[in-house]
Amino acid sequence: MMDLSGAHLEAFLEMMSAERGAAANTLLSYERDLTDLREFLGKKQTLVLAQSSDLSAYLAHLARQGFAASSQSRRLSAMRQFYKFLYAENLRGDDPTAILDAPKKGRSLPKVLSEDHVGKLLAQAASEAEDPASGRLSRLRMLALLEILYATGMRVSELVSLPARVLDQQGRFLMIKGKGNKERLVPLSRAAIEAMRVYGAAKAEAARQKEKEEESAWLFPSSGKDGFLPRQVFARDLKDLAIRAGLPPSAISPHVLRHAFASHLLANGADLRVVQELLGHSDISTTQIYTHVLEERLRELVETHHPLAKQGKNRD
Repeated sequence: MMDLSGAHLEAFLEMMSAERGAAANTLLSYERDLTDLREFLGKKQTLVLAQSSDLSAYLAHLARQGFAASSQSRRLSAMRQFYKFLYAENLRGDDPTAILDAPKKGRSLPKVLSEDHVGKLLAQAASEAEDPASGRLSRLRMLALLEILYATGMRVSELVSLPARVLDQQGRFLMIKGKGNKERLVPLSRAAIEAMRVYGAAKAEAARQKEKEEESAWLFPSSGKDGFLPRQVFARDLKDLAIRAGLPPSAISPHVLRHAFASHLLANGADLRVVQELLGHSDISTTQIYTHVLEERLRELVETHHPLAKQGKNRD
């Protein structure tokens, strides 16, 4: 059978340009990707008649060549468009890409602040909170937000929407209502309890001075529609604090501090299941993004305590 793949590929690109308005760069990308597939198939199979197994073999080839999952997905997208075109034009009776799964993207490791960097951030917030100048309440609020976040690892949405009644809690635990209205108990550090106490007293005094009839129901109130501090405002103020602490603002966010909480716990001996409960993850697989921390700790434990490791060092 005559190989008309070149002609069909040209017709496909013309359709993408005329009917879909595809940009020149997109057309070049499609042409390059499909030409590469055609070369991979070689003389064994034509581009037009390729089967699902041929296309799967091509994706596996890309993986072996070290192509990232995102690059493989782009190639698969080009293939899907091409074979849908062939099917729509009755140039073949099926779509061989229909049963192909997109390459799985590896879960990227979360950004993690070192304990030293978190310490600098907290020290900067504490130093600023001691300043009696105007605006001290907002500085006390920032210190309380930071101490609570690093002590509990709660989600930023859970943090900013804490009710004011948590100031009346006794002991060193907070009951948090998380995703799906599921409640979980998280511990508070002494520093977090003290920061909450000082902030709460200043907040109450400010309300008295303004002669408010009724205090806000939220621990971190705002004049916005939700009534509590918008997460975007906290994130912005946190980046400003990072700059004043001499830290790169791009590396700091409320979510990064949540990751720091989890990573630092694991690095210091906490169990993965315990961290799962504290973070409010319903599935342990979500928490397993932190296994790189566990692996490093286990490696250090073996190198430090295993007798054969010690003998190896002595032989060196």
